[in-house]
This record gives sequence, C-alpha cells and structure tokens, in this order.
Amino acid sequence: MRGRDLQAFEKRVREELCGNIIPFWLAHVVDDEHGGFIGEMSNDLVVDAQAHKGLILNARLLWTFSALYRFEPDPRYLDLAQRACDHLEQHFWDDRFGGAFWRVDYRGELLDDKKKIYGQAFYLYALSEYYLATEDAAARARAVELFELIERYSHDDVHGGYCETYHRDWTIAQDARLSDKDMNESKSMNNHLHLLEGYTNLYRIWCVPQVEAALASLITVFGDHIIDSRTFHFGHFFDETWQRKSDTYTFGHDIEGSWLLCEAADVLGDDGLMRGMDDVVLTMAERVRSEGLDDDGGLFYEGRAGDVIDTNKEWWPQAEAVVGFLNAYQLSGRDCFLDAAQNNWAFIERCIVDHTHGEWFWRVARDGTPDLGEPKVSEWKSPYHNTRACLEAIRRLRFINKGE
Repeated sequence: MRGRDLQAFEKRVREELCGNIIPFWLAHVVDDEHGGFIGEMSNDLVVDAQAHKGLILNARLLWTFSALYRFEPDPRYLDLAQRACDHLEQHFWDDRFGGAFWRVDYRGELLDDKKKIYGQAFYLYALSEYYLATEDAAARARAVELFELIERYSHDDVHGGYCETYHRDWTIAQDARLSDKDMNESKSMNNHLHLLEGYTNLYRIWCVPQVEAALASLITVFGDHIIDSRTFHFGHFFDETWQRKSDTYTFGHDIEGSWLLCEAADVLGDDGLMRGMDDVVLTMAERVRSEGLDDDGGLFYEGRAGDVIDTNKEWWPQAEAVVGFLNAYQLSGRDCFLDAAQNNWAFIERCIVDHTHGEWFWRVARDGTPDLGEPKVSEWKSPYHNTRACLEAIRRLRFINKGE
C-alpha cells in the first residue's frame, strides 16, 4: 500500500513542478525590453519594469534553469540558463577586482558594488550547476575563480569560517548585514549554509584537494560552532571568534541545513563523517518536527528557547521541510518523518500554492490567509527553493519506492 501512496505523492509533486512552477517562470520573468530578467512582480502579476536586479535572483534563476535542463533536456530551459549566465557575466561580474556585484538597476547599470559572500556562494553554486548541465568550460573556470577569491579574502585563517561582506576591492566592510533585518556581525549561519551548498556542487565538477578540505572544514564549523549542542538548532549570528550573538532560530534553516549537511558529507564520500553527520541531522530533523510543525502540516517560521515566536508560514521553509523530512526518513526508516513530508506537501498544495495567479505565495498566516502584499518575484523570491524541493522529492521518492 505504501508503494502506491509514494507513487501518488511523487505524481503530485511532478504535477506541481511541471504544471505550475515551471510554466510560471517560463512565461513571466524574461525582460524583453532591458535584457536578462525582470527585477520584481507583485503577487497579482504586475511587473515593476524599473525594479533593481539583484545577484541572488539572477544566480538562482541560473541554478534553476540549469537544474531543470538536467532533469529534462527541454531547449527552453537551456535557453534561459544561457540567458541568465550571459546576463550575470555581462552586468554583475567585476572585471577589475573579480567577484560579483550585489545589485544593478533595471538597465544593468551598477548600483551596489559590495562583495557579499552569500551572493558569491550562490553564483558559484549556480555556475557549477550550469556546468553539470552544459559542460561549459568557461562556467567552470568562473566557478573556480570565485572559490579562490572567497578562500583568499573571506576565509578566517585564525578562527575558522568566513566573514560576511567586502567592498568592491575586497577590503572588509564595516556593515556586514545581508539585509536590514540581519544583525551586523562578522559571521552568520546563513552565509556558511550557502557556502556549504555551493562548495558541495563545486566539488562535483572540480574534485580537487583544495575544495575537499574547504568543504570538510565547513562541516566541522557547523558541528563546532553553528549547531547548538544543547538544542540542535542553528545559531544565527556570531562575532569573529564564534561567540553567539543571537538567541532565535528558524525552523526552515534548521531543516534545510539538515539535508545539506548530509549531502555535503555524502559528496565527500567520507564514511566516518557521514556516520557522525547522520546522528546530528536526524536529531535536528526531529527537533524541527516536534517543535516547528503545526497541526495542519505547515512549518512555523521562528522559535526561541523551545517556543514558537513567529507562527507565519513562508514558502521556502515549507519547500525545505519536504526534502529534509524525506532525507530523515531515508536515514532512519521512521514513518513519522515520511508522514511529516506528506502532510507538509498537502499543506503546500492547500495553502501555499497560488491557484489564481500561479506559483507560490510568499507567506500565509497561521490560519492560512495569504499575505498578498508580498511580491511573487523579487531579489529574494525566486524559483530556487520550490523547484529544488520538487526535483529532490521526485528523486528521493523514486529511490524509496525501489527499496520497498
């Protein structure tokens, strides 16, 4: 019976990916007037033609269309991946000092020349995926160059880990914040999480000792500093010496990190590291399941000291929950994790998918009411989380079905 249930689960995920998410991004985001892709669109599909264009959205579009082309070799995906790659190279790459700028205007003119390591990590992640899809040697060379720049300027050789933000010439910036809601601290979980993700993908295409060592070191940083050994939640912000500066945690980052850490250890192929990581990520997944899930299957946003302090349910934590719980089920065989993944997907279908305008709402309140004031497309709203969740869920459900 379970095999048929999982096949139905996979079918629903594929239908959402192919019937809603992909058609939306194919139809709405190309900027025919100014090149590249639009910078912002409201929830009801009104485009702001003069919105700024950010590195994160464009790198995530490059990753998404590259990953889709690997999933299914549709020339439309390849065309848009190439468009994203060309736009990033022409408007975001710094030919003088290397690295990628943070933001340009709607015409592609430079607005913010900061080198935020979070952004460099996403660009590296996307270029690696593009190489996996196309074997474009220039993309791999650019990914390698980004890795070398990050290691040269951002790595903390004394205390470990990576600092946050630099000026155009790679001198350290006093304002390290990724956005206005973040703390101005030297190091953050979020930065390290996406470096982990980027370096994992880079190791797939450039399997050299330098990347192996950096990736292994990142995993160690999570174990030694970012994961709270008492609560098994991620800390958010730290000073240069890894003193914790925040006391909240986000359930979405915790569950996302649980499967990304597992993936990184698996890509490295270190059996000892994988066994040690399995116990950690299962405990993390269990804490998210027991503390962060609502009765309707949706994942709350934020907690502190065992209590939920933000009951909103944003789109990206739901996407990461599906993958993280499937990963925990694969590691443990515990039905509670599979049930959590299925219930969360049902919540996504019921409350997060925008059945009127397409794609997913940014967030809904605890009662399921969507926040219609948040954009459908923006510097921070892209197809990366939900597309990746669908691709990962399809792959994992197929694997689970073969074993049952």
